[in-house]
Amino acid sequence: MAAAKPIPGTTIFDGEQAQKGLALNKLCFSFNSKENREAFLKDEDGYCASFGLNADQRDAIRNRNVLQLIAAGGNVYYLAKFAGIFGLDVQDIGAQQTGMSKDAFKARLVAAGN
Repeated sequence: MAAAKPIPGTTIFDGEQAQKGLALNKLCFSFNSKENREAFLKDEDGYCASFGLNADQRDAIRNRNVLQLIAAGGNVYYLAKFAGIFGLDVQDIGAQQTGMSKDAFKARLVAAGN
């Protein structure tokens, strides 16, 4: 099997990234539970520590930066659960990924017919 060609500015979620992000993705998966979301909001540092997040992952959580979370091994499907805690939606994430404001990103989607 040929190695995937890198896509500039894109982090490919492969086996290596999955291992790197295991603790982060487990944390995000835990947000399926309302009680866990509340526990996170009550004591973010303690909650992150209970999952064993490393310094890069903890920094990405603190910054609420989805691209940084992806680089730290986060899977976008689990990260959506994290983003939802803060009222962020798919358009917020798309805006972060493109480096645009949310309004500019929405305008781009409308112009493209999406």
